[in-house]
Amino acid sequence: MGRPSKTRQLGIWMNGALVGLWTVTSQGQHELSYEPAWLESSTARPLSLSLPLQEAGVPHRGAAVAYFFDNLLPDSLPIRRRLRDRFGASSTDAFDLLNEIGRDCVGAVQLVPHGDAPPDVRHIKGEVLTEADVAKVLRDTAHAPALGQEEEEGFRISIAGAQEKTALLWHDGQWHRPTGATPTTHILKLPLGLVGNMKADLTTSVENEWLSMTIARGYGLPTADCEMATFEDQHALVVTRFDRRLATRGTEWWIRLPQEDFCQATSTPADKKYERDGGPGVVDVMDILRNSRTPDGDRLTFFKSQMLFWLLAAPDGHAKNFSIFIEPAGRYRLTPLYDILSAHPLMGKGANQIAPQNLKLAMALRGKNRHYKWATIQPRHWLSTAKACGLTDNLAMAAIAEMVEATPAVVDEATARLPRGFPSQVADSILAGLAHGADSLRPLL
Repeated sequence: MGRPSKTRQLGIWMNGALVGLWTVTSQGQHELSYEPAWLESSTARPLSLSLPLQEAGVPHRGAAVAYFFDNLLPDSLPIRRRLRDRFGASSTDAFDLLNEIGRDCVGAVQLVPHGDAPPDVRHIKGEVLTEADVAKVLRDTAHAPALGQEEEEGFRISIAGAQEKTALLWHDGQWHRPTGATPTTHILKLPLGLVGNMKADLTTSVENEWLSMTIARGYGLPTADCEMATFEDQHALVVTRFDRRLATRGTEWWIRLPQEDFCQATSTPADKKYERDGGPGVVDVMDILRNSRTPDGDRLTFFKSQMLFWLLAAPDGHAKNFSIFIEPAGRYRLTPLYDILSAHPLMGKGANQIAPQNLKLAMALRGKNRHYKWATIQPRHWLSTAKACGLTDNLAMAAIAEMVEATPAVVDEATARLPRGFPSQVADSILAGLAHGADSLRPLL
C-alpha cells in the first residue's frame, strides 16, 4: 500500500479542551504541535513524558509521536484487523484506526478530525443495556458484525493490549453503551482461550486474573478494582477504569484522567515492550519514578510489584502493563496495578503446559548478568536488583520481609474470598506457588 497522497490531521482533545494537533504528512512524517491556549492553561500538561510541552510553532516530529499514538491501540495484529473491518478503517495503520475509534482511548485523549466541533463531554449520554444486550456486545467483541450489520455509530473505543476486551459505561446502577463524547467506565475482558503455538489453556483467564489481582490487593498494593460477572452465556472480568472519575459539582459528567504506559513514556514501540526485546527494564522504570510526585511510595510499590510477579510466576509485567498518571505542569505518579495473570496453573511437563525452566519474566532481575528465567532467580538477585535501582539494603530487606511475612494471611484471605464453583486447579496452583515462593525468600530474613 502506497503512502497517502495528502496530509492528514486529527485534533487532540482532553475533557473538552483542545490540546493540539496530530499530523501525518504526505511523506509519512508524524508531527505533534501543542495548541497555544493549552500551553497557557492552568491544567496544561504534556501528552507524554516523551513529548514535553514546547512552544507553539515548534512541533515534535518523528518516532516519539508515532509510538505514542500507536500505543493507544491493541498491539495484536489480528485484533487490529478486526477493528479495521468492523469500523471500515482504511488500514491497520494507527492514524486510520484512531480516526475511526479514537473518541474513547486509554487516559484522557480524544481524537477528532481536525476542524470538527469539539466533543461535548459535560453531558452523560448512553443507551441503556439489558443483560442480553451486554452478552451480545461480548459475543460480538471477537467477531466482525455479520454481513449487513453495522457497528453502533456512537460506540467506537480504543483499548490497548493483546487481549479481546471491550468497554462500557456503568452509570446510575445500569450498563450503557455510551454515545457522543461520554466515556466508558469499565473494561470487560473475555477468557483468553487457547494461546500461542503451544495452545496453552487460558480458558480460565478471568478467574486467574481476578485471583491474581485479589492477591496483589491483599499485599497492600494499589490495584484496579475488578469482579467476575456472567451475562447469559458470557463470562467476563469487569475492571473499573482508574482513568475515569465522576464529577459531582454542578452537572454530573465523567472526567477522563490523563495517563500513559511506560512504552509511551520511554518512546518505545509496542513490539519492544519486553525488556529482552529492547524495552524498558526494572532500573529504567525505577529511574523514571525518581521524579514522580510521590517517588518513595511509587518506587517501593514498583519494586514490590516485581516481587509479586515473581511469586505469581506472572510473565507479562512488561512496559505496557505499568502506567503513570500525567498531572498539570508535567508532574506524574504511578497508577494502580492492572493486567496481572499467573502462569502457575499452566506449569508442568505435559502437552499445552509450560516447563518451569522455560518461563521468563518480562523484566530481568540484576546480578552479574540479567536474569529473566523464573526458575533460576535466587533470593540474592532481589538485593542486587535493589542496589542497581538505588534502594538501600535496609529498605530492600524491609520490603522483602513485609511481602514474605504477609503471605500466609494473603493466602488465607484470598481463599476465604473464593466464590462457589471457582476452579480448584487455578486456586490451588496459584496459592501453593505463592506460598512456596515466599518460603524460598526466608533465608534472606
